[in-house]
Amino acid sequence: ALAAARQEAETPIAVPPAPTLPATEAPPAAAPAAPATASVAGDIRWQWPASGKLLTSFGEDGNKGIDLAGKTGDPVQAAADGVVSYAGSGLRGYGNLVVIRHDATWLSVYAHNSKILVKEKQTVKQGQKIAEIGASDTTSPRLHFEIRRQGKPVDPRELLPAQ
Repeated sequence: ALAAARQEAETPIAVPPAPTLPATEAPPAAAPAAPATASVAGDIRWQWPASGKLLTSFGEDGNKGIDLAGKTGDPVQAAADGVVSYAGSGLRGYGNLVVIRHDATWLSVYAHNSKILVKEKQTVKQGQKIAEIGASDTTSPRLHFEIRRQGKPVDPRELLPAQ
């Protein structure tokens, strides 16, 4: 298990192969009746991991996620229930990083933390404080947040509830 975590840490947010949808099946759509605090993708209800202002959008300058402003020490919360698959600083450019696997398809990434409050293989609940905002591997305190579907980055704003 440790070797698998190390291998995952050495590759850019690599994920084990997940079942793929048949070509005729459309990707999961957001449920129209989702509550204001959560958006739905597949069976996952997403919430914002931090309350800061949007600094950088998905795709801007090759950004694989979004960056949210914050003060060092502000809480970073799990965007959905899951299991911590990585917690550390071994991926260059992400600083102190937490990766949560939500199911065989979805994972979320929380980077540049000043403090990590969870351990690998720990089960976390949506809204649980998993880290604190920091400026590790960046120029100002922020949370870099990604959502990945089968290892590929998707725009988190398409899955998160409107702010």
